[in-house]
Amino acid sequence: MAVQPIPLVPADKTADVGDNVRKPSRPRMSTRNRLLFFVTAWLVVLMPFMFWWSTWFGRALTSKQMVEYLNDNSHPRHIQHAIVQLGQRMSRHDPSAARWYADLVRLASNPREEVRSTDAWVMGQDTAGPGFHEALLKMLEDPSLIVRGNAALSLVSFGDSSGRPQIISLLQPVTITAPTAGRVMDTAGVGTAIHQGGLIAKLQDGDGDGRETHELRSPITGRVRTLSTATGASVVPGTAIATVEPGEEQVWEALRALYLIGQLEDLPAIRPYQRELPEVPERLRQQAIETERAIQERAHASK
Repeated sequence: MAVQPIPLVPADKTADVGDNVRKPSRPRMSTRNRLLFFVTAWLVVLMPFMFWWSTWFGRALTSKQMVEYLNDNSHPRHIQHAIVQLGQRMSRHDPSAARWYADLVRLASNPREEVRSTDAWVMGQDTAGPGFHEALLKMLEDPSLIVRGNAALSLVSFGDSSGRPQIISLLQPVTITAPTAGRVMDTAGVGTAIHQGGLIAKLQDGDGDGRETHELRSPITGRVRTLSTATGASVVPGTAIATVEPGEEQVWEALRALYLIGQLEDLPAIRPYQRELPEVPERLRQQAIETERAIQERAHASK
């Protein structure tokens, strides 16, 4: 089949090209496709918002929801949400909060670390809460470093310095060790910011099809300070893999607590935060200086 040539346009007819060459018309999107496109675009915007809304602890709960969430053992974040909401009522001295105080005492032994940690923090909001002081003292023996630390910080509100050793530990780096023998894999880099529960390394043990992989996670939020073992190295149980230095908020709360209850023997743990270094924020440096000053004054006054 012969191809029809496009007519040549005389030089003086350039402006009339459109008259001789028909532009192909654009296919129009069907109503159904336009609707699908609109719904998809809406969901792209809506879904992140709905996720944020469902996980945001600032969302106010009704009294009915408080009861449901505090007892929702299948969704730990629901329990956390209710505890945080209860803490906000307590900070406002809302008398309605007392209705759920027994739940806070009960949740001190919840199997989920994140629930116990939030619970320990909130119980420090009201020193008149029945059973709070006793529950916090028991939580000083919790297997979780953060739960112990939050319990110790809350006890300071009660004028109780029983948790001072736990508060000192909040200022110190944490060493991650190998729980079993194996080969170190996928280590985080030095300087990496890490959240509580964040992956530090993987440990592969066994041979052949029987290999198992253990994930080594950080018990605190902070930053990877050192890596003691190279990727691919074989280790035995107890080998140091990495150290994680505590995050700014953790150090801030510990220094503020020691301002009130610290002793002279705590100064070696406090003084590293007085240094003018890039990794020490100015507010931590100033708080460390003020904390040492308060400790020195108390020691002098007690002589």
